[in-house]
Amino acid sequence: MKKIKDYLQLIKLSLSIMVVFSSVISYLLAPKVVEYDWVMILLLFAGGMLVTGSANAINQVVEKDTDARMKRTAKRPVAAGRMSVQEGWAFAIVAGAPGVFILGNYFNWLAAGLAAFSLFLYAFIYTPLKKVNSIAVLMGAVPGALPCLIGWAAGNDKLSMGGWVLFALQFLWQFPHFWAIAWIAHKDYSSVGFKLLPAEKGPTKFTALQTVIYSLLLLPVTLIPYYIGMCSVNDVKGIISLALIVLANVFMILRSVKLYREMDVKSARRVMFGSYMYLPVVLLALLLSKI
Repeated sequence: MKKIKDYLQLIKLSLSIMVVFSSVISYLLAPKVVEYDWVMILLLFAGGMLVTGSANAINQVVEKDTDARMKRTAKRPVAAGRMSVQEGWAFAIVAGAPGVFILGNYFNWLAAGLAAFSLFLYAFIYTPLKKVNSIAVLMGAVPGALPCLIGWAAGNDKLSMGGWVLFALQFLWQFPHFWAIAWIAHKDYSSVGFKLLPAEKGPTKFTALQTVIYSLLLLPVTLIPYYIGMCSVNDVKGIISLALIVLANVFMILRSVKLYREMDVKSARRVMFGSYMYLPVVLLALLLSKI
């Protein structure tokens, strides 16, 4: 049981599930997916979990020394010495390769290629860049949003406007989400040289303002699906969908504004937990208008 728990920590289970959730919803939103095939949904989920788990495993292997020095990550299996670097790498390969194969074999190689590209960006570009410059957050937001394109490509066999809208949604969402986390864990992060906030001085008004700006940008992006015909407001489900999205955006904006006014960890934590709720609500609301 302890070994299983270690592997669940290695893949960052809750984070991986959230990532794959966005991929599955994007797949279901693709116009060519007109009925739910639960076998295909489970295959997409499995392939996504394997690739995401592989990327997270590499992240923990590469950052084992810094993880060991931070309170929030010191108990991770590689950092704590319960798992060797070799075992971590072996798991990453054994998980990543079959994950890409599942996506390519059962869906298409466009989705598989995007998944492999996402893994590479997260593990080998974003991870080491965190100690170089805060642009790491921008770079990390790309693989963080690619699951939406992967799901869309898996369901639509090509990239089109709808997929890019979902990509933009998840891309912009990551900034207030991640900056809230970086605000809360600033002392831990700065102690190991991570540069993750937009201001070099750490949690500042500038950082809070950036959070507000990106939260505001989410509103028009989440309304685009209704303008391009991806979603409809011609029935009760569509109206409820639109109302949920508007309310979710207002909720996110207000939490970000609260952070700007209060400038404290408590408000940052509210933005973080609010963002955790925001994304599934918006994605499920978009799906509601289609089913």
